[in-house]
Formats: sequence, C-alpha cells, structure tokens
Amino acid sequence: MKIVLLLFTAFTLQAYSNNAVKKDPALKDALKGKFLIGVALNTHQSSGRDTAAVRIVKEHFNAIVAENCMKSGELLKEKGRYDFTDADAFVKFGTDNNLTITGHCLIWHSQLPAWFCVDDNGENVSSEELKKRMKEHISTVVGRYKGVVKGWDVVNEAIMEDGSYRKSKFYEILGEEFIPLAFQYAQEADPEAELYYNDYNEWYPEKRKTVIRLIKTLKEMGIRIDGIGLQAHVGMTNPTIDIYRETISDYAKAGVKVLVTEFDMSPLPEPRRMGGANLADREAYRKEIDPFTEGVPQEVMLAWNNRMMDFFHLFLENSDHMLRVTMWGVSDGDSWKNNFPARGRTDYPLLFDRDHQPKDVVTRLITELSDKNP
Repeated sequence: MKIVLLLFTAFTLQAYSNNAVKKDPALKDALKGKFLIGVALNTHQSSGRDTAAVRIVKEHFNAIVAENCMKSGELLKEKGRYDFTDADAFVKFGTDNNLTITGHCLIWHSQLPAWFCVDDNGENVSSEELKKRMKEHISTVVGRYKGVVKGWDVVNEAIMEDGSYRKSKFYEILGEEFIPLAFQYAQEADPEAELYYNDYNEWYPEKRKTVIRLIKTLKEMGIRIDGIGLQAHVGMTNPTIDIYRETISDYAKAGVKVLVTEFDMSPLPEPRRMGGANLADREAYRKEIDPFTEGVPQEVMLAWNNRMMDFFHLFLENSDHMLRVTMWGVSDGDSWKNNFPARGRTDYPLLFDRDHQPKDVVTRLITELSDKNP
C-alpha cells in the first residue's frame, strides 16, 4: 500500500510540475525561424519601472530598439559631453534578457543637438569640420557598444517622397556624400554590426528609386549596407498591401534585407497623408479626426485586426528577405500617435491595448502559426 501511495504521490507531483511550467505560446515562439519580432522601448520600460510593459516584452518579443535614448540629442545634451546613462540602461536590459539590440539612430536631422552643424557664431561649419564631428560621434557611440548592439540605423529619414534629398544641415554642407560617409564611419567602428538605412513612406515610387540608387552607390564604393528599414506608420487604407509587397520585393532585388522598423497602424480617420513620423507636422484639433475617445467600435477593431493580419501574412510571405518586424511601442498608451497630429487625439495603433492585453491579431497569429508548426 505504501508503494502504491508513493507512486501515486510522485505521479501527482510530476503532473503538477509539468502543468506549472507549461506556458501559453508567445508571439516570438510562433514567429521563430521566420523573423525577429521587436519593440521600441522608452526609458520607463528599459529601466524596469514600467513593470506591465516589461512583462509583455519578456514574454512576446526577442528584439528591442531604443525609442529615444540613443539619439544624438539625448546623448549630447551638452556640447562635448556624452551622457550614456539611459542608453547604457537600455543595452543592459537587452543583454540581461537575451534580446537582440538595435541602435537608433546615428545621423538624423531631427533631435540633433543645435550646435552639431554650426560654429560658435551660428554659421554652418566647414565640410571637413562636419565630417570630423560625424566620425567622432559615430565612432564614440558605435564603439561603446561594439559586439553588443547587433545593428544600427545609421542614417534616418534623409530622402523625400519625390526622390529628392531632404535639405538638412548634413545635406546643405556635405551634399549626398554625408550618407556614404556615415556608413563608412559606422563600418569602421564595428565591422561586425549590421548597418541599415531607415525611412518612412518608402513605398512612394520616386523615393524608392532614390533609396535603391543609394544602395547601389554604397555597394559600388565598397561600403556595406545590410538592410533597409521600413518605418511602416500605416493607416487603414494607405498603403495597400500590394504596394507594400512591391516595395519589399524591389529592395530585396537590390541586394539587401528588409526590416519593418517602426510598425503601427492607426484605426482613426486619416486627417491628411499618413506615414510620416515628423512630430513638427501638427494641426488643430478637430473632433472628426478623434472619434474614438471612449474606445474603438467593434466593427472598426475587427477591420483593424484583419488588416494587421494581412500585413503579417505579407511579412511571413517574404520571410526569406525579412530580418525583423518591430512595433513602435509596447501598448496603445505608449504610442507617439497619441496627441499626433493634433494634441488631445487618442489612438490605438499597437498590438497590446491600454490595459496591456493582447489584441485579437496576437492570438490569431499565435494560433495560426502554432497549428502549422505543432
């Protein structure tokens, strides 16, 4: 009798133990072998203070990018003095949790220290001086995280929708040369890191042509470019899935991988052309562009989940060319789309809602992919 009781007890404990450790499939598990699933973190999250967001990141994501703390304006708040406090905490969060880390971003016209491209009199510095400052900045930042940060958004948002170059200070002083220089400096600082060009509205035909010319130019110069980051701030109608499919295909044919780097999708009415992430593009508040202050109607949410599934199906269809898909924020309450383009606007563009609960698309993706790969 004792033996029977002992065996029964051991069996019960083993069954309990198995059930205790069994976990529901996570998004990163469902997408394993397809591409990395990433998320942008703010400093409350990378420091561990936002515990609800941290729980989601650890459970569902395997890659992270810093929302702001690695931008030059955050690192160089005072001329000549770097402050890596938040950036170091972000990188430590990634290494502690075995997450693939992307650095964002090295050269960008926005969130740039006011002094970076001018002298003490406010006049543009010489081309040689700007090259020196760019190299010093890129070498310092990339060198600090050499071997730890997997890849860098080297240049951000330098090309306009009509295919012309943005008339930034970098372009004004150095012309088109500033992009190859930035990639060269980054490659020298960490030869093993992946190097990306990142932009929004990449599906515009003329913009796409210029980006492809840039890829060709860099390759001809012997400068490495590993991927093109598609920011993918999309709406409910624009761009179409077919246009996005064509965009991914064209960049893959140009010999680079594709990354969806700042993915979010607003269910709200589009007040104007969507896709950009320029926080200066603001307009007056109008109730008609902010209709869901109390929550999204069921039929709108259904349409949102269906379109989000369509995008993920597109990414899965192109998984051979896709390195990573990164959501620009953990949950709806974190999104930069709140208060944009009009202050007071409430948006719902991410995979997890304001209560940090997964939306239907998350469950549907996990179920669909788990059924295919039991």
